[in-house]
Amino acid sequence: MRIAIQGEPGSFSHEAALNLASDAVIVPCALSADVFKELVEESVDAAVIPIENSLAGSVLEHFDLLLQHDVKVVRESLLRIRHNLIAISGAAIGDIDRVFSHPVALAQCRRFLAEHPKMESYAFYDTAGSVKQLVELRDKHAGAIASEAAAHYYGAEILRANIEDNPENYTRFFLVRRTPDAVYDTDANKISIAFSVENRPGSLVAALNELSAMRTNLTKIESRPVHGKPWEYVFYVDCQLHSIDEGARAIQALQPHCAMVKELGIYREATKPVTID
Repeated sequence: MRIAIQGEPGSFSHEAALNLASDAVIVPCALSADVFKELVEESVDAAVIPIENSLAGSVLEHFDLLLQHDVKVVRESLLRIRHNLIAISGAAIGDIDRVFSHPVALAQCRRFLAEHPKMESYAFYDTAGSVKQLVELRDKHAGAIASEAAAHYYGAEILRANIEDNPENYTRFFLVRRTPDAVYDTDANKISIAFSVENRPGSLVAALNELSAMRTNLTKIESRPVHGKPWEYVFYVDCQLHSIDEGARAIQALQPHCAMVKELGIYREATKPVTID
């Protein structure tokens, strides 16, 4: 299976993709829009995208891309995010005066950076890409914050492991396929839905009451503005299901109250991975 990811080899998305399909061929893309382009144009079989981090929140762009394209979420997974200070071989912590990483990774390591005021942080497009850059530059004064896998992939060294502020740091990833290729797990117990409501009093409450009447457990709700239509919104919800058939009933229940309803995917809810510290 060829799987597209946003980011460089050795990124957290790379690790998540291999967890979902251990024999996958990974196709790195510079932008998230490129990931979906590769998928819908059938250059790859699937895509793996981060959708939500337990500390930083949702990846909003990916909700929009799921809505815009004829794709479905077929699996989800949770990945424990462990950040590490990485440098080229031979460098020491005292040598580092510049640290590069994705802005979210930098934000999740504020305490470590505050304890090392000599290290000035710089935002970069990708965690693994920041390791790739410092290895290419061979600058012992530059460091990167990224995964252990990135350090191994590019031949760099970990100077300090597990520097994230909070160890309860998980990212939820979706495995996405083109709609005609989507095969749902018969044990699926979760659905993701996008919908918009008519601009009238009580319309959102009426839609949510339909889900409540089915005794589904609403685990997430997110709103996104509709481009070109100020003050109109698309709502994204995740619901736990008692059975896979309940997903279709949830869509039917929403339709009388909504201007648009789209099922984004039905899949088995991921459980937190067991980690050994």
